[in-house]
Amino acid sequence: MARKTIVVSIPVSEKCLSRLSSAYDVITLPNGLGSGSPALDTSTVWAVVTNGSTGLSQADMAQLPGLDLVCSYGAGYENIDLGAARQQGVRVTHAPNTNMETVADHALALMLAVSRDICARDRALRTGAWAAIRSPRPTLSGSRLGMIGLGNIGQAIARRGEAFGMTVTYTAPETMSGVAWPRVPDAVALAGISDFLVVACPGGPATRHLVNLEVLEALGPKGFLVNISRGMVVDTAALVEVVQRGGIAGAGLDVFEGEPELPTALRDLDNVVLTPHMAGRSPAAEEAQVTALLHNLDAAREGRALTAQLA
Repeated sequence: MARKTIVVSIPVSEKCLSRLSSAYDVITLPNGLGSGSPALDTSTVWAVVTNGSTGLSQADMAQLPGLDLVCSYGAGYENIDLGAARQQGVRVTHAPNTNMETVADHALALMLAVSRDICARDRALRTGAWAAIRSPRPTLSGSRLGMIGLGNIGQAIARRGEAFGMTVTYTAPETMSGVAWPRVPDAVALAGISDFLVVACPGGPATRHLVNLEVLEALGPKGFLVNISRGMVVDTAALVEVVQRGGIAGAGLDVFEGEPELPTALRDLDNVVLTPHMAGRSPAAEEAQVTALLHNLDAAREGRALTAQLA
């Protein structure tokens, strides 16, 4: 079978590239399709590997007349133009559930780190502090967990919260079947009854700045925000302003607007714990994502059914 050409338009591991290269001709453009490459003959590109953050636009697809398949390396697909893909006859897949458990673990880590003030106290202890940093801090047990979004990742976080003795409430566009946790109508109502507000909804225009000043003020001075979703869901300017004046107790952010450029205002806040959009990254998650990616590439090449097809 003739080797097909795929473009990998996001950073991936050498392990992933090695496995792809064993069966396909791979062109890497880790800064996106628009960054170009002397090796890129657009007429030969059969598939593109991307993710929800980088996506693939209508203009990108129009440059690729032989494009047959777009694979999102992960669950997100908010910046892949599904309408344009359907119009051009391009199939689109993603990889839900491949990093769900890892993301949920990371959300709990951020909740614990920010509520127990672990990062700041670690730094202070290394400089000789002791008594001043032994003051009591909130913990998860007995706290109220509010989930913005209750998809697979949201439910995995909620189950972990329950295991820590937290009570769970959520908001989502519709009541989720098969769960016993109560639903409230919107993020403001949820924030008002939460000690920890965790953002686990999809990104995209519909959820941009869903967590705004009103939501943060409803969360209140004893509340913590955690975002493992997309940076755009939280209004960064509002978050900085509220944290600076003590309007909430702190935040744990794996994602933020404008990443990878970290806003200076966030960098300077001691009660904000930051990680570099790595919640979904673990050896187990990577293996599952690569396996899902190769399955769909091979299935498309061989005329078999795709999994998790979006278009």
